[in-house]
Amino acid sequence: MQLRGWKYEDILKISEMEKECFPLEPWSFQMLASSFDSESFCGIIAEDGGEIIGYGGMTVAADTADIDNVAVAEPYRKNGAGTAIIARLLEIARSRGVTKVFLEVRVSNAEAMRVYLKSGFKGVYARTRYYSDGEDCLVMSKSLI
Repeated sequence: MQLRGWKYEDILKISEMEKECFPLEPWSFQMLASSFDSESFCGIIAEDGGEIIGYGGMTVAADTADIDNVAVAEPYRKNGAGTAIIARLLEIARSRGVTKVFLEVRVSNAEAMRVYLKSGFKGVYARTRYYSDGEDCLVMSKSLI
């Protein structure tokens, strides 16, 4: 597995994976494409044999960052791809002077929470009825100092 930055030509594959991994609220092709217009956004791709198997995106604002999305294709889950993507995003955040990173996760997504906890994130608080289907989210954070 190799990690690299997003390229514009990756957006179609990322948007397809987004629909598979987040069927209730996927980022649209337009949302993904607009990320290239923002200097504060950073996207990472995980590839295996030239095939995109996962991705992650992060927005940096001053000394904080938000991990916007992390997804790994079903056949490649539980092989370290998600952990590697998060680790790379955290490296980039540190290099940009970020001291605290946040993310939001559905309370039903135990697999993602396990990866985030393994990566050093801690639950901060819940947002009730946060998602359009009424599910709560857990806000998690990690200090980089």
